[in-house]
Amino acid sequence: MHPQEIIELMIVGAVIVSILIIAIFLKGRRRKNGWLLALVIFVAYCIFFVARPFWIDAQIDKKVKLLRPYFEEHYPDEEWTISTVSHRNDGFKHLNPYYIGVVFENEPEATYYYWVESKDNIYQKGRANNGLEEFKHLEKGKE
Repeated sequence: MHPQEIIELMIVGAVIVSILIIAIFLKGRRRKNGWLLALVIFVAYCIFFVARPFWIDAQIDKKVKLLRPYFEEHYPDEEWTISTVSHRNDGFKHLNPYYIGVVFENEPEATYYYWVESKDNIYQKGRANNGLEEFKHLEKGKE
């Protein structure tokens, strides 16, 4: 479990426990409403915790689909490979899954990272290399 998930779980747990403790001191209908509120918060968090990875996957797929036409327009004669962060696996949770990595076939040592907001707002936000000093596909002024 990633530290962010542990913190979220602790916060939600503290809220639920607080509501339950307050509900213990209430009488009748208010006590039942307190228990019901705690149950609703617990179920909502469980749904959120289960649904979030699927939501992230859907958002990443949408962004990759927007990125392909961008590359076809800006680099028509190039071949590239798009990679995304495997955010569900251990060891990758600290990485932002919304940054999309691109490796060009004629520059396999360099990885360019793109941020996609919409069809018209695609930004090259970073790059990584293995000893390269010059980048062939660096987009000036878009960072």
